[in-house]
Amino acid sequence: MLDYLHKTKQYLWIFVEIGFLAILTIILLHLILGANSGIFVATVADNVLKFANGVQPQALVGLAIVLALVILLANKIK
Repeated sequence: MLDYLHKTKQYLWIFVEIGFLAILTIILLHLILGANSGIFVATVADNVLKFANGVQPQALVGLAIVLALVILLANKIK
């Protein structure tokens, strides 16, 4: 059962990484091609910009603190 959960976690992380790389690729295409990049690329880039502008600075600081704690705990566990 634990092997099944471990494999599922690996597949989910691979899916997340592929999605993140796809978004980065679309943003890069938008930066290179500009207005001629197409409606899909422009819409994705617009949504990413709206999301980035909507995040409050306090949330970014909180996320950085949580990430630092996770990294410190992960290093201590190893």
